[in-house]
Amino acid sequence: MDKLNPSSDNFFRLDRKDRWLFILTGVLIGVAAPLLSYFGNPPNTGLCISCFLENIAGALGLHDNVRMQYARPEIIGLVLGSFIGSVRSGGFRATGGSSPLLKFFTGIFLIIGCSVFIGCPVKMLIRLSAGDFTALAGVAGIMAGVWLGLKFLEGGFRLGQPVSMPAANGLLVPGSMFALLLLVLFDAPFIGTSVKGAAALHAPLWMSLAAGLAIGGLAGKTGFCITGGLSRLFLWGPKEVKGCPKSTGLLLALGAFVISAFITNLAAGQFHPGIHGQPSSNEDYFWNAMGMVVVGFGSVLIRGCPLRQLILSGQGDTDAGAAVLGMLVGAALVNNWGIGGTPAGTPFGGKIAIIVGLIFFLAAGMAYRRRDMGLAPEYQAGLD
Repeated sequence: MDKLNPSSDNFFRLDRKDRWLFILTGVLIGVAAPLLSYFGNPPNTGLCISCFLENIAGALGLHDNVRMQYARPEIIGLVLGSFIGSVRSGGFRATGGSSPLLKFFTGIFLIIGCSVFIGCPVKMLIRLSAGDFTALAGVAGIMAGVWLGLKFLEGGFRLGQPVSMPAANGLLVPGSMFALLLLVLFDAPFIGTSVKGAAALHAPLWMSLAAGLAIGGLAGKTGFCITGGLSRLFLWGPKEVKGCPKSTGLLLALGAFVISAFITNLAAGQFHPGIHGQPSSNEDYFWNAMGMVVVGFGSVLIRGCPLRQLILSGQGDTDAGAAVLGMLVGAALVNNWGIGGTPAGTPFGGKIAIIVGLIFFLAAGMAYRRRDMGLAPEYQAGLD
């Protein structure tokens, strides 16, 4: 293959170079995330899209939780790394018009689901690799959500085709992240920074930014996506490889991610197997699972987990940019309304929000359904 095509990749059709690129992406995330925790980020939270967006929302004054205010360089790096990589490869394209408002509201519920679980899909696997077996409830939940989302896709769910737009539209999210980086570098007085709590724990700025840039660049090239990879477990490959194991590049990347994260945590003394007293977790298994059902369901409907939405927004996808803005709003609401999970369990407001999120996605799945269509060609080998 001359160029990776994450939306239609199949392991049996990838050449050796591309297989190693997927492995490298997984290894990079699996090594970088635990090391970021080792050098200062919260335990089991070396990289978490939802937690870090909550920190950024606090830094921008969108909520007043003094324990969750820090402009996380990892998020900035993910978007800018994806942007730089797409510009260098000629893949930057400003597109939009594929139900941006729906994706905005989906972004809100994605972060709410993550907050109830206390972590995004990336953190879910990091927690598991560090021995936090409570994360298995999240794994079960996200698998159920992915399966549910795929059923709606098979039933004709469509968001519409994006169209090309002026390049300036695609620069809005990367430009905003670059502006935020400048504010951080010049220590703008109006950018909040926690002195206690989870947000006060962070690796050196240069290390966090470098990790984000590297991950953003590779994830943009390979189409790395947690829910996209998991969806392969439910989808058969093209006819010419039908009956072969459903292993694809994204599944290969996920496997490399989990294995390398486990090894890194073990080497760094951060592997503590058990259930009780794990950092950033609780034992409210049912609602943990339900939070990830919402995340898996919504991610499939908008073709990408929270990490993937950040990466796509850096490549000029303004619909993904709408989802990112929705995630930022959701991060603010979680703290303003106190609906996120805590070590004590899931608050009543969080349970209500999860139910509302499921109803919203079910309603959207029915409203955007075209009964005359089956599974779209771009989903035949999985999601990008």
